[in-house]
Amino acid sequence: MQRGSSMATLRKTRASQHGALAALLVMGGFAIAGPSGLLAWSENLRMLDQRHAQLAKLEKERKALANRVALLDQNHADPDMVGELLRSQLNVVHPDEVVVKLDD
Repeated sequence: MQRGSSMATLRKTRASQHGALAALLVMGGFAIAGPSGLLAWSENLRMLDQRHAQLAKLEKERKALANRVALLDQNHADPDMVGELLRSQLNVVHPDEVVVKLDD
């Protein structure tokens, strides 16, 4: 009877060891191939570089727009900017003028 009890204990011990090993293997797999694992690391760095480039481009556009807003301040608007907007928005041109549109 004692031998059967020790066999059951041995089986339980082995089952728990196998379960622990399986859990460690799954965690190791996620550490290597998971969404934030070692294999995804280079992809994450590439995406970060893309986002930094996109952010720099947007900041440049934001500065350009802020400059245009400052030139159109109602208290002291830049006459050249006002004239440019009038001509482009209302299609108002003097007969002796030549319109040259530059795209940014």
